[in-house]
Amino acid sequence: MDIVVLEKKAFDQLMDETRQLTQKVELLSRKCQDKRLQKWLTGEEVCAILKISQRSLQTMRSKHKICYAQLGRKFYYRPEEVELVIRQSGKYHHV
Repeated sequence: MDIVVLEKKAFDQLMDETRQLTQKVELLSRKCQDKRLQKWLTGEEVCAILKISQRSLQTMRSKHKICYAQLGRKFYYRPEEVELVIRQSGKYHHV
């Protein structure tokens, strides 16, 4: 076992920097976890919320009126995007 001797000032600075680093890591971890836990909506769910057909939703995608992610043949939408469409259009009703 090795013994290391530090001045109190150096030790306190090391401890402060360690605390700051720990806080930053925890903050980043929470941000990443929040993103992973976000629920994405399926096309069917979006159609039900907006009270539109699948074809209308496809048209919205084509005209870049709604952002989406595609995995294979399935499209997924963030709830925030659907809420944005509702606010912008005023004609769709949230269920």
